[in-house]
Amino acid sequence: MTERMLTVGILGATGAVGQRFVALLANHPWFRIGAVMASERSVGKVYGDAVQWHLPAVPGAAVREMCVTPCTPDGREGLDFVFSGLPAEEAVEIEPLFAARGIPVVSNTRSHRMDPRVPLVIPEVNAGHLAIIPDPSRTGDRQGFIVTNPNCATSALALALDPIHRRLGVRKVMVVTAQAVSGAGFPGLSVMSILDNAIPYISGEEPKLETEPCKIFGCIHHDQIMVSDMVISAACTRVAVRDGHLMHVSVELNQLASRDEIIACWDDYISDIHGLGLPSQPERSVEYLDVPDRPQPLLDRDRGQGMTVTVGRLRECAVLQWKFAVLGHNTIRGAAGGAILLAELLTVRGWFPRS
Repeated sequence: MTERMLTVGILGATGAVGQRFVALLANHPWFRIGAVMASERSVGKVYGDAVQWHLPAVPGAAVREMCVTPCTPDGREGLDFVFSGLPAEEAVEIEPLFAARGIPVVSNTRSHRMDPRVPLVIPEVNAGHLAIIPDPSRTGDRQGFIVTNPNCATSALALALDPIHRRLGVRKVMVVTAQAVSGAGFPGLSVMSILDNAIPYISGEEPKLETEPCKIFGCIHHDQIMVSDMVISAACTRVAVRDGHLMHVSVELNQLASRDEIIACWDDYISDIHGLGLPSQPERSVEYLDVPDRPQPLLDRDRGQGMTVTVGRLRECAVLQWKFAVLGHNTIRGAAGGAILLAELLTVRGWFPRS
C-alpha cells in the first residue's frame, strides 16, 4: 500500500513560530499543510496578506493563497494532527479543544509542558515518555492528545547534557544564557532596547530552564512522568543576536571522569532515535568542537540545518567539576524544527498512520 502524505494544521500560523512551521514544512516528504489558523484579526484573509513574513524564503504559492481560519476544531476532520505555535495564554484553552475532538496536538507552547500526564519530549533524549499516550494499535480508535517540545533553551541544554547523563550521571547544573532576540517573538524588542545592551532578565525563562530538563530526564510512574532529582540553577540574559542561544554550563557528575571521557560521550552519542531515518533528524544531534572560541551563533547555529546542538570549551570548573559552552538554534531546533522531528517520531511509532 502506498504511504500517503499526512495533512497537518498550524495553530498560530502568522506568528514567529508559525512562520517557521510554514517554512520548514514547505517541502516535507511526509507532511503537507492543510490549514493555517490564527487570531480573529487574520481570519478570512489569505495567508500572504495576513502574515508579516520575516524569514528569508517566502512561503509557497499554495500556502500564500490559503484562507486563514479560526483556531477551533470545528470542521477539521481532514487533519491528521496540528502543530501549535500559539501564545501560551491562548494555547491553554485551545489545544485541549482539539485533543477532545480526536485531533492530536504537537505543541511548542509552554501551557501543558509540566502536566505530568503530557509528554515533554526531545526525540533523541526521552522518546520513551511517549508511552503514556494511548496506543492507537491497541485502542483501535483515533484519540486526541497533547504532546509538547520544550522551551528553546531547554532543548539545547538537555541535548548537550544527555550524552553525559547517560554514561556518567549529571547531578547539578549551573547555566548562564545569552539568548537571541528572535526568542522574544516578532517584532520582539525595540532596537533602542537591545542595541549596545544586554538585558539580564527574560520573563518566565529561568523557571522553565530549571524545571523542564528535570521532567525530560524523569521517568514514567503509573502513567505519569515523575521528575528527576537533577538540580539546576539558571540565569537568563537577552543579547543583540538574531538567532541562536548560547549557554555557559557547569556540571557536577555522579562519577569522576576525565576530559577525554566527557568528549567521548558527545562523540559517541547514540540517541533514542538512532537509525530511524526521520526526515528532520540531523546527522549529528550534538557535535563537540575542540577549538577555543567556538561555538558562536553566527558560525554554528545552522549546523545540521539548524537542528544540531554545538558544544565547545570543555574545561575544569573550580565550583562544580566541568564547564562548557552550548549553542542551539532557538527557532529551529528549539521550536518548530524540534516539534516537526517529534511529529516524525510519532509517525514512525504509529500514532499518525500513513496508510
